[in-house]
Amino acid sequence: MNNIAEQFIATNKANLQALEGLTTQAYGGVEKLVELNLAASKAALSESFIHAKAVIGAKDAQELIALQSGFLKPLAEKSAAYVQHVQTIATSSSSEFTKAIEAKTAEAKKAFSGVVETIAKSAPAGTESAVAAFKNALTVGQDAVESAQTSAKNAVEVAVDAVKKASKVA
Repeated sequence: MNNIAEQFIATNKANLQALEGLTTQAYGGVEKLVELNLAASKAALSESFIHAKAVIGAKDAQELIALQSGFLKPLAEKSAAYVQHVQTIATSSSSEFTKAIEAKTAEAKKAFSGVVETIAKSAPAGTESAVAAFKNALTVGQDAVESAQTSAKNAVEVAVDAVKKASKVA
């Protein structure tokens, strides 16, 4: 029985390490977005001050109109580039996260199945139907988790497609 407890402890430790890795990975994506936002904000602020100084120094209405149109034209291009960067970060982060979760889920399923098999082998005589019911419940639970993962993956794909469409519109 001690072997089963050790297997559960080892599985839980592995799952905790996996969770730590996934959390670190998720924060990595957030850090990239924060860095992008800071860089974009800093650039926008700098360009705004440069533009404001140029507007103050305009000598006539024609020069003012030229400055305004010159300021707005690259703004659309910069906005599209920003959306593209966000899309790249989101796609990369979600793809890595999904792969990691799928791999860890497969490992956990394998480890847990091994523990269940060990328990089934050491179960007392006459408990075969209870063990079979437990295995069936486990299979149903694992199928539900896989279904939820598929749904989550589809939701991420829909979100990524929406961001792609939005970037094309921009």
